[in-house]
Amino acid sequence: MATELYDLTVPAFIRGLNALSALLDKGAAFAAEKGIDPATLTGAQLIADMKPLTAQVQFACDTAKGTVTRLGELEPVAMADTEQTFAELQARIAKTIALLEAVPRERIDGREDADVVLKVPGADIPFTGRSHVLTFSLPNFYFHLTMAYALLRQAGVPIGKMDFLGGV
Repeated sequence: MATELYDLTVPAFIRGLNALSALLDKGAAFAAEKGIDPATLTGAQLIADMKPLTAQVQFACDTAKGTVTRLGELEPVAMADTEQTFAELQARIAKTIALLEAVPRERIDGREDADVVLKVPGADIPFTGRSHVLTFSLPNFYFHLTMAYALLRQAGVPIGKMDFLGGV
């Protein structure tokens, strides 16, 4: 039996977002324990031309919700990208997980060979459903999760590989 496209996306995104939420909880607790302004962590960057932690969380959420709405031919869900605090980032993650949980399996499965177009400023990037998931969505999602983990870890938050993996 082949793995269905739904199984490659929705559960993976939910698991990753739950792990991200737990990482943020640890970041907020670390800031409180050490007397660090939480904005120091949420605004952390690896290098000046790279987006901060807030954007990494936003991009991870956007990738998950964008993937399922494109695959399922659902109405896009806009989020304002205004989150600055741990609580606001957690709310965005929760909203994204709720959206993912509401997507019916039958809207995703069977769309492996469907045309999917990613619209970016100045270009439309064509994919099949399968190539969109495997060559863009999943790598992009895990990139932003990894960056969020790295930013918190670099700041000294006591997290490890099992935290990233969601406590397998």
